[in-house]
Amino acid sequence: MSSRLPRRPLVAGAAALALAGSLTACGASAADPDAKEITVYSADGLKSEQGDGFYDKVFKDFEKQTGIKVNYVESGSGAAVQRLARERANTKADVLVTLPPFIQQADGKGLLGVYRPHGSDQVAAADKDPNGKWVSIVNNYFCFIYNKKELKEPPATWQDLTDHRFAGKLQYSTPGVAGDGTAVLIKALHDFGGQGPAMDFLKKLQANNVGPSSSTGQLAPKTDKGELLVANGDVQMNYANTKTMPNQGIFFPAGKPGARPATFALPYAAGLVKDAPHAANARKFLDYLLSKPVQEQVSAVGGGFSSRKDVKPTDANATALAKIMKGVDVFQPDWNDIDKNLDTYIGAWKTATGS
Repeated sequence: MSSRLPRRPLVAGAAALALAGSLTACGASAADPDAKEITVYSADGLKSEQGDGFYDKVFKDFEKQTGIKVNYVESGSGAAVQRLARERANTKADVLVTLPPFIQQADGKGLLGVYRPHGSDQVAAADKDPNGKWVSIVNNYFCFIYNKKELKEPPATWQDLTDHRFAGKLQYSTPGVAGDGTAVLIKALHDFGGQGPAMDFLKKLQANNVGPSSSTGQLAPKTDKGELLVANGDVQMNYANTKTMPNQGIFFPAGKPGARPATFALPYAAGLVKDAPHAANARKFLDYLLSKPVQEQVSAVGGGFSSRKDVKPTDANATALAKIMKGVDVFQPDWNDIDKNLDTYIGAWKTATGS
């Protein structure tokens, strides 16, 4: 495997909109079940403007091997599910890739079909649906980022983020819209011990918050430039773009002074869309994503963590990622509870922050 570092800033929102527009234009061919193509609706973080990201390589190699072209539409995690739901009567997507709890939400809305890709038996039970509706293709963890040039040390705790020096210099993506934004809420619920104290803190933090952002990816370049000092993110996405954004550092705030930093797994989870117009092609693509050769590229090319237990990468990125996670506790959210009560939690967050 290659030991080169990744060079992957995120796809800009405008580019994603352009891709969405081009997809609409090819709607006629998308309706042809025999067309050699698939359409993937995905959360951001795995594709690159430079064309050297994980998705870029996967799409290119998959088309070369199978002749099947991948049409790609990028958005926030929640937005991808919302679009899929709006199109239920005229399904355009074949594969959905999004973060928890939105993959569970898509399942709950009846938007996913059943398919267990080859290789999914090597994925841990916690990283796949027992009913075969979705499976992790790239493992990942929630994090925050900070500007290393302006701050000698990252904030150690949540409470540090309320310091006046972060006023107008802190931003996190919108819970309920962005997967990583929803992760802010999930970590707060865990670290503060429930909805009440979590909302009390987020209400206090709002004094420093710049405001809503539909895409977490937009916050990394702002943090690198110093427009922001702190933002939210995820380890794969932010590690992958450190080559072009060297001023951003990754950290995990502790729940209170003296506590160990903590985070939770936030995998990119993929599922076959129910009534997918190119279901056979979509199954081939999901098999390909979980194949051992592709999973061995997750760290070296994508800056992420392989989903397969039998893949043990030793490339330079894998070593660096292990170092980032050293000393960080990983907790397991109750995704069933979050899926069931997400609207309640989002509503409480909106009330607390006035968003």
